[in-house]
Amino acid sequence: MTQHVSVKRSGGAATRKRATPRGGSQLLVRHVARERDDGFRSQLVPGLKASGDADRLAEEIGFACARLGALERAPSGLYGEIAQSADREEATWLAFLIAYLGLLDGEDPFEGVRAARVPWASGMLPQLDGVALGPRTGHDPTRGIATLAAYRAWAERAGSQVAAFEGEATWTAQRRFARLSERLALPGLTRDARFDLLASLGRLGVYELEADALRFGGHDETTIAAKRVFGIGDTLLLERRAAALATASEVPLAALDVALWNWSRPARDGRSTLGFPAVEPDTDVAARVAGALGL
Repeated sequence: MTQHVSVKRSGGAATRKRATPRGGSQLLVRHVARERDDGFRSQLVPGLKASGDADRLAEEIGFACARLGALERAPSGLYGEIAQSADREEATWLAFLIAYLGLLDGEDPFEGVRAARVPWASGMLPQLDGVALGPRTGHDPTRGIATLAAYRAWAERAGSQVAAFEGEATWTAQRRFARLSERLALPGLTRDARFDLLASLGRLGVYELEADALRFGGHDETTIAAKRVFGIGDTLLLERRAAALATASEVPLAALDVALWNWSRPARDGRSTLGFPAVEPDTDVAARVAGALGL
């Protein structure tokens, strides 16, 4: 059994935990580090006032696009197993575990998932005590396996995972993404885990799925980062501004998910490669984003 790794849930330079009176969930108090205002302004990212912050966002979008491309064309590790699997039930379950437990930084990103994995066909649920969790994990140890049980029950109500994810034959790839985002709002399944699951399944060719929106909302790090970048808290306007940035930069909307999340990480932690430690940012994409931002 692998050693437990504490989950980092930071949206800025430092995060301090404050215990609740009943010892339950904890309030995360974020201390956000910002670059010095150097006069940078862009209508695409009105929340940014420093060219350093904008440069870093462009680079993270470059990485996120390169990662999406690798998922589609050269998936590695357990992602490669998903892409090549003839059993869509097991492939879907493995993708769920990856998105829910999160991928580790380092040479073996899939170590924790591999340790926890049990076959879907077994009807069993993984035991997660001591399993290493990635920095973007959706798992809350205080919930035990409750979220896993909720997911299995959701799939069984549809008859199978495949039936649940395929939905209706008339759905477009974007419509399927939207409906599944809503239906997968299960207790304990975070926004980040849901988005990553659907985006990965689409890129790996398991189902026809394409992000219709970033699905902002709640207190996840991606949504918090979007509020900083786009300078507003209204969810509808956040979606509009994110779509405008993606269009102006000519990048897939889904790329902004990982880009915003990595952009929000403390500098001391560096970029999380999320299963692709050898992937480098696409310099052409980063340059295109920088041009759109007026850098």
